[in-house]
Amino acid sequence: MKANSGKLTIGAGRPNGSWLMLLLLLAALVPSVCLLWFMNQAVHNERLAVRQKLADAYRANLSFAQNQLEAYWRQTAGALDTDAERLSPPALFAKQVRAGMADAVICLDSTGNVAYPSPALAPRLATPDIAWVLAEGLESNKPTEAAAGFARLAGQATNADLAARALQAQVRCLVKAKQTEAAIAVLTGPLEEERYRHAADAQGRLLVPNAELMALELLRDSAPDRARATLELLKKRLLDYDDSALSAPQRRFLMHEVQRLFPDEKLSPMLAAEDLAARCLEAGPIHAGEPALRPTALSGVWQFASARGRVVSLFQTEALVERMRAAIASQLLPADVSLTFLPPGKELERSLLIQPAGASLPGWRLALALNDQRLFDTAAEQRIASYVWIGVLVVAMVIVLAALALRLVRRQMALTQLRNDLVANVTHELKTPLASMRLLVDTLLNSQPLHEQTAREYLQLIAQENLRLSRLIDNFLSFSRMERNKYAFGFKEVPATDIVEGAITAVRERFNVPGCQFETHIAPDLPSVVVDADALVTAVVNLLDNAYKYSGEEKHITLSATAENGSVFFAVKDNGIGLSPRDTKRIFKRFFQVDQRLSRSGGGCGLGLSIVKFIVTAHQGNVRVESQPGRGSTFTITLPRAEAHPGLEAKAASSLS
Repeated sequence: MKANSGKLTIGAGRPNGSWLMLLLLLAALVPSVCLLWFMNQAVHNERLAVRQKLADAYRANLSFAQNQLEAYWRQTAGALDTDAERLSPPALFAKQVRAGMADAVICLDSTGNVAYPSPALAPRLATPDIAWVLAEGLESNKPTEAAAGFARLAGQATNADLAARALQAQVRCLVKAKQTEAAIAVLTGPLEEERYRHAADAQGRLLVPNAELMALELLRDSAPDRARATLELLKKRLLDYDDSALSAPQRRFLMHEVQRLFPDEKLSPMLAAEDLAARCLEAGPIHAGEPALRPTALSGVWQFASARGRVVSLFQTEALVERMRAAIASQLLPADVSLTFLPPGKELERSLLIQPAGASLPGWRLALALNDQRLFDTAAEQRIASYVWIGVLVVAMVIVLAALALRLVRRQMALTQLRNDLVANVTHELKTPLASMRLLVDTLLNSQPLHEQTAREYLQLIAQENLRLSRLIDNFLSFSRMERNKYAFGFKEVPATDIVEGAITAVRERFNVPGCQFETHIAPDLPSVVVDADALVTAVVNLLDNAYKYSGEEKHITLSATAENGSVFFAVKDNGIGLSPRDTKRIFKRFFQVDQRLSRSGGGCGLGLSIVKFIVTAHQGNVRVESQPGRGSTFTITLPRAEAHPGLEAKAASSLS
């Protein structure tokens, strides 16, 4: 984790061979870069030439598609004017939508006002007599008597609008009186008579479709079969665009209500067309000009006016592109290219040829792209393959020769660097405990008289320094065996508790000092593990030493051992200086040191954690660290329990001995 850096510098400065490596790199890079630049320019020019030839070959096809598209829109404009002369606005709306010629249509009259989708019809005023007023007065408290009064008014009225309104009021009163069957009988009986076909309320809305909707609401749950018959009757009325008495707002409202009551009933495409036309009119006025495709005030919707400006077709972008694609699909474009329609502002990343779509589509463009880019690549590669191969071979030879030379130089430099690092670290780390022991011994020799208590304290300090020196030497020897691949392990099944006890024994005397609180938590019934006991104890002790060195004056170190899900966990937790997220990724590298405030006095040369990593990996386990700066660290060794990997001993012996 936190190996000592102090003033110790890993490495011995820049090796004397650095200039040679730089010269080798320059000798390889300079000619290679120049050659690659010339090759890149040549390849780029050849690709441009091939692209230009392909574009010239397909330009006629794109012009032909443009002419066909212009003809399609001229024909569309003429057909709209023809339909406008012989069909009513609602009928023209329905024909265009049902035939798939437009997503929606807006019809204009001779003055430029909207004829369809039309606003609500003009109100129909009728003065109710005293009997009507009396019946309305009874509706709240005596709905049955009010219903009878409205029934009499309906029978006596000579005006179809008043009679139908009286029947509607009768139904309302019957529903309030909870006489549902009687209400349904009026809705599906008298109100369905032909004389009321065009009867309207005071706002100009037809009463019969509203009555059928009310009947649907009453019949839906109680009489599904009768509801189905009424539904079909209402759908037929809503989809009958030859009868222009039904206003567009009322038709749209009734369609949405039918969709709400019967979600499975599909009224498309008419409902979608009605909604689209209404949204366009709400977004802004429609200005019919010359026959050309222009954007509306509604985003993603386009309008196309007829030649005389009496009809405006509406298209959503996706559907519009599909219609234009279908319009020229029969013109047999080459199979190896595809045609894309680009609206204003849209770009196509890989296109062979782009040109305006024509006068009928201002701002639109036609883009021709290869279906298989390999056709272009093949054509280009045939032109440039010869000298590309020559350039590649030359560069490859330069790179190979430079790599061989560089590898030899780097290998020699790495060996020199490693030797210098090891010598520097050994010298620095061995010097400190030796100097301490020499000072203590000299002090004892020069003390007259020699007190037993003082001598014992000094001898204990000498023993501690000697133990520290032994650990350093063990680490150096372990590192040397690791580097030479001579570290051998003797695996056998050992209780996990023995590993913990061995580590505790190794550090007990050192940790038994004022200011150090050492705790152990060992789970009961720990399983056995197949390990080299001495090596694994060394790994745990290294973690404990690491925690001791990098904790403050008040140390709190915890060693715990648990088992879960077929694994055994050895965890060492401290309250030390902690690690940054960046350092946790590099902490197990050899000679890595974190330059922190305590690192000068902590000792070590950055080998302890790399040795831990090596030992744990050899045991088919892993070691991880969890840490935050200033909040301490937790190192956890995870090993498989003995029965989980019965072949571990043979596998490890064959790979590591």
